[in-house]
Amino acid sequence: MTQPKKKPSPAAKVFGAQSRMMRERLGWTMKDLEKRVPYTESMIAKVERGERVPKPPYVVAVDEALAAQGLLMEAAKLLWQEVCPEWAHEYWELEAEALALHAYDAHVINGLLQTERYAHAVISSQAPPVEDDDTDSAVQMRLSRQRLLHRKPPPRLTFLLQECTVRRPIGGKSVRNEQLRHLVKCAALPQLTLQVMPENRETHAGLDGPMTLLETPDHRTIAYIEGQRGSYFVSDPEDVSVLAHRYGILRSQALSPEESIELLEGVLTEGD
Repeated sequence: MTQPKKKPSPAAKVFGAQSRMMRERLGWTMKDLEKRVPYTESMIAKVERGERVPKPPYVVAVDEALAAQGLLMEAAKLLWQEVCPEWAHEYWELEAEALALHAYDAHVINGLLQTERYAHAVISSQAPPVEDDDTDSAVQMRLSRQRLLHRKPPPRLTFLLQECTVRRPIGGKSVRNEQLRHLVKCAALPQLTLQVMPENRETHAGLDGPMTLLETPDHRTIAYIEGQRGSYFVSDPEDVSVLAHRYGILRSQALSPEESIELLEGVLTEGD
């Protein structure tokens, strides 16, 4: 028995309608647009009907071709957010405007540093599983947040990764190794510092789990703690101070940035 075809999401239909309206205002056919972007007429038709969730490169290309001045990028954010929990939206808004972000991750590599294939493998590992279209939307939303790494003016970014996160072959060895090479590239960004917490440390200030510290545009620092079925902010100055102090100790216990790159490159060569 064949499964019924999934109906287009409201956000996908709205995005497609906006894209089609802008194209038609220019008097262009889909074939005309195809000549100006690296996508086929068939792909354009599926997106405009709301049958296909567009990825960031598609949205950027079409936004520029149609002189939409970022309107389609904003519409795509709503599309990718559709499958994400409400509690995440507030965090992403703060993250996008942060003057500084400091994150410690103990289970998987931070979403701001993930490749598309790694992100897909992580999200696909959720239990119970999500539908393929929802997975693709969640992946694209995660990738869209990575504009923070190249924002002007640049934020100050530090990432601490537990060693197991860079050794765990999420998605398979090929996906993991591609991810490690991407981490090495990210670590070369002047505003970004990457450190690895080795597994052989006998003292560890982060045993309570992952955390993120955000400095807001008004120079307040808040903490963000993510859990199994939800997440929460910590804004009380005393509690934030404790977490900031703990993060500082974690950095002192971790490998130096140079040693961390050596570890990543060592994992890449293991088994070759």
